[in-house]
Amino acid sequence: MSTRREFIQSLPAMGAAFAAAGHVVFEGGRAHAQAAAPLAGHFHPKGKAPSKFTIEALKRAKATLPFDDERDFEEQKRGFLAPMKDLQIQADAGHVAWDMERFQFLDQQAEFDSIHPSLLRQSRLNNNYGLYEVIPGIYQVRGFDLSDITFVKGKTGWIVFDVMVSAETARAAWKLFQEHVGKGLPISAVIYSHTHGDHWGGVRGILQDADVKSGKVPIIAPRDFMAHLISENVYAGNAMNRRLFYQYGLLLPVAPHGYVGQGLGQAVSAGAVGLIAPTRIVEKDVEELEVDGVKMVFQNTPNTEAPAEMNTYIPGMKALWMAENVTATLHNIYTLRGTLIRDALIWSKYIGEALYRFGLEAEVMFASHHWPRWGNQRIQEVLRAQRDLYAHANNQVLHLANQGVTINQIHNVYEVPKSLQSKWYCRGYHGSPEHNSRGVIQRYLGFWDCNPATLLPLSPSDSAPLYVEMMGGAEKILARGRELHDQGKYLLAVEILNKLVQAEPQNQVAKDLLADVFEQLGYQQENPGLRNSYLAGAYELRTGIPQGEIGDSSSPDVIRAMSTELFLNFLGIRMDSRKTEGMRFTINLITPDNGEKFLIELENATLTNIKGFQADKPDLTLTINRSDLEQTMMGAKTLEAQIAEGTAQVQGNVNILRQLATTMVDFDPRFEIMPGTKSPTARLAKEDPYKAVPRATIAE
Repeated sequence: MSTRREFIQSLPAMGAAFAAAGHVVFEGGRAHAQAAAPLAGHFHPKGKAPSKFTIEALKRAKATLPFDDERDFEEQKRGFLAPMKDLQIQADAGHVAWDMERFQFLDQQAEFDSIHPSLLRQSRLNNNYGLYEVIPGIYQVRGFDLSDITFVKGKTGWIVFDVMVSAETARAAWKLFQEHVGKGLPISAVIYSHTHGDHWGGVRGILQDADVKSGKVPIIAPRDFMAHLISENVYAGNAMNRRLFYQYGLLLPVAPHGYVGQGLGQAVSAGAVGLIAPTRIVEKDVEELEVDGVKMVFQNTPNTEAPAEMNTYIPGMKALWMAENVTATLHNIYTLRGTLIRDALIWSKYIGEALYRFGLEAEVMFASHHWPRWGNQRIQEVLRAQRDLYAHANNQVLHLANQGVTINQIHNVYEVPKSLQSKWYCRGYHGSPEHNSRGVIQRYLGFWDCNPATLLPLSPSDSAPLYVEMMGGAEKILARGRELHDQGKYLLAVEILNKLVQAEPQNQVAKDLLADVFEQLGYQQENPGLRNSYLAGAYELRTGIPQGEIGDSSSPDVIRAMSTELFLNFLGIRMDSRKTEGMRFTINLITPDNGEKFLIELENATLTNIKGFQADKPDLTLTINRSDLEQTMMGAKTLEAQIAEGTAQVQGNVNILRQLATTMVDFDPRFEIMPGTKSPTARLAKEDPYKAVPRATIAE
């Protein structure tokens, strides 16, 4: 049984702890408000039904959407060859790596009053799982992971485009493909389109190291692939992982009132993530290669959907692979989990270049998510609209910013043109116009809205008590918050209830009411990240942060790929500088097996390093092979143990290493986001289904 299911089944037992939930009552008689009763069948004992305001909002949204355009459903079904045999794929470690069974409810009911009709449509489209023929010679397995896996016929075998998240799901896809199409031919090449983990993490399910090292199977990737793969998420990786609990709804059960899909696909698999480094890098902006007898033209598109990414055109098949630069959604310019803001303008320009370089003759366009587009007219339609989608966001957000609209206003002002709103593949199933517009301003102007009052703001917990005092105290805020909730004025209710929760983190009545408001806002969202974030906030306010083993955030392959310099840089982040006042030392680090040398200094409560230099009179010299250092990087062995067994040699004051170790902090992967949620009433099951997933690296 999957951990998520075990957790859901444990929820009714928690109900006793919430027996008095759902009521806001004040003994003093000054205020009395009755909350909505908990909804029978909701996954959470305090969960509520959609309000009449939410139901009306979803009805209005449905009336404005082009449901008469059913081309996506026709394209999604086209070329279907064979179904997924089992809706669950077991992980090698024994748990469930992939579970499509839990999404079947989406097809068993016409409508849901707790799911935005547009998001419901997208989730139903993503309920495609099996083997599909794109055109003769190109095949995809979809619905086995967040991303698709694609097979292109080569001269001697199959060229694989992207390999999904987990070894188990990639292996299952390869098996299905072999049963129906593969004819026993081997894999002859692998192409990683970009640096996100759902495009390389499953490689060990279909390839062996020996095949790559021998040169039998080349792995092709865009320039700077390894550097960006490792560096994009390391420095703030723990914070990104925690934020993924919200964007990806990692704690939400799959249910009508919970998680209903991720827009790009149904979910992220929970199997074994591996990495085999590429052996051939596409360096030029546009580069032609012959891959197993197939002519391919690669277009590097850096700083678009990923910092290193490339499109591919196969002239002999008139087939255009758009990686993740063009899929059936508006993508992220700003990603809710956090990462560098993407360049919407250059993204648009690369799509425009692909249109005029390849798209005027292409007859099929396919990508690493969703389903293909057939026919040159349809391809040009999608490319032109997606080009304009990102260019419009960049240009018009800056147009408004240059008239004084700030980062705190833009999401309420900026609108996607109606001509693009009417195209399903421009809807916000991964990025949203709201958070993307804020991202554009963040990229160009930063966080400050230029009002001096917000330049050096107090922390919310410091300012909130004054707001509560000036509003007349908790009872008045709760009474007014309930009125606003009951009037459907949810954003206004958030404004005052959040202040109360910040001021009184242990006020469970306030947290429950804020959770009720978040829940209604979540139901109303078209964008899965926004929906998941509101519902995750509601969940933690009601239940606390579930505790349990979360596992390592990166696989051994990813750790081994980390450069020594990146590892040393990260030590400077992990170090609590408050513990280093008065410390000063220099360390020479030498790794003989790869010829690297580093000078490491601790001074001014700051740990720095510089590659290629050594101190004349260091306090300590540490000599250790890089291959042995990796054991320490992965947490398998301490440096002290390596010194004791002789795999590391030291000269000088070895106590420096012990001093340095005392300053290092293990970041809490479940740090508090909503106040007062750190002491949970619920615990995760012993086995964490995401323990094998390097969350920050995988996130799109």
